[in-house]
Amino acid sequence: MQPVARDEEIRERLQSILDATGWFISPDVGVQNGVVFLAGQTDSEEFKQWASNLARNTQDVAAVVNQITILEPSIWDFEPALAGLSEQGRNIMRVLPLMAFSLLVLIVATLFTQLAVTLSRRLLHRRLPNKLLVNVIARGVGAGVFLLGLYIVFQIAGLTRIAMTVIGGTGLLGLIVGIAFREITENLLSSICLSMQNPFLTGDLVEIDGTTGYIQLLTTRATVMMTLDGNHVQIPNATVYKSKILNYTSNPNRRVEFTVGISYEDTISMAQEVIMRLLAEHSAVLEDPEPLVLVENLGSATVDLQIYFWIDGSQYSWPKVRSSVIRLVKRAFQDAHISMPDESRELIFPHGVTVRLIEPEGTDTTPESKALQEPENFSTEAEGGLRSEAGEIESQAHHSRTPEDGENLLDATD
Repeated sequence: MQPVARDEEIRERLQSILDATGWFISPDVGVQNGVVFLAGQTDSEEFKQWASNLARNTQDVAAVVNQITILEPSIWDFEPALAGLSEQGRNIMRVLPLMAFSLLVLIVATLFTQLAVTLSRRLLHRRLPNKLLVNVIARGVGAGVFLLGLYIVFQIAGLTRIAMTVIGGTGLLGLIVGIAFREITENLLSSICLSMQNPFLTGDLVEIDGTTGYIQLLTTRATVMMTLDGNHVQIPNATVYKSKILNYTSNPNRRVEFTVGISYEDTISMAQEVIMRLLAEHSAVLEDPEPLVLVENLGSATVDLQIYFWIDGSQYSWPKVRSSVIRLVKRAFQDAHISMPDESRELIFPHGVTVRLIEPEGTDTTPESKALQEPENFSTEAEGGLRSEAGEIESQAHHSRTPEDGENLLDATD
């Protein structure tokens, strides 16, 4: 059988194609009995392989011997670098419209986030009186709007997996942050609960975790008090929320009590009447609830009377009023010749003791003379008046530096 095409025709066809491409240096094609021999030089392995495929796919070619050599690039050849830069530039130009649109989406998402926060605050302000809770909810709504915009950006960029990771990772991130900042989270949540439940207001006299003082402010971290000694105390909100809170201001009336002992020879009812009359005349003691004088105990040497009375804590200081009442009870007992003996002590003298009383001239030892030594005023100069120190402590608080920064989440007392 005669070949469809002669060897010379195959050579001429392949030679003309290799010359036309311009990819080869001194290309040479030889054909013998259908076997193609390729020679010359090229810059790329890809071009050499292309020449082999061309010859192999040519009609009536039985085999291909590719002897084309690849030139080693010069160290000063910047063609690959320039080609890479050109390719990167083309890629950037292709991505620019996508980047511009994504940036536009982020700007719109930011604007909608601010709008959502503002609208949420306005709507919630009418329904929730707690401003901290309003801020937290409003910022949560804003964060949700911004995450939605970020999700759209990733979807536009074709990063669906990253978009799902952002949405799914938000809850995981919240869990990690909650564990890492557990105490900070507890204080924040406790501040929200305290500002909602209002167990105290600014200016209230409270006792928290064994500390007594006037509330100054409640921040997202701590509750600041000024103690009766004039010291600022910061108690973490988590501790405040878990502790027992005694609010002395919520009910201004406060009960004061103390114990006094009288002799067994004295009449109990008479002593009770003397004390009740004194309490009724005292300007700081309230009539309602009424005071009480009860027999507390029968001691070894005295009959102990427990005295209960109420004062207005917003106007009077209970330690001062208590001091005043105790002083006046002592004077009233002296006027009524009611003795207040000490506990009895038994001493044994085997050989006896000679006792002789010597009274200085001009000394009057009658109970009446001793009673005159006690003033009849409800308050003495030593007691500093009976008024409450709340105003003085509040004035000190205004002129002192508050150790805790942050917005006060409480309302001031009326």
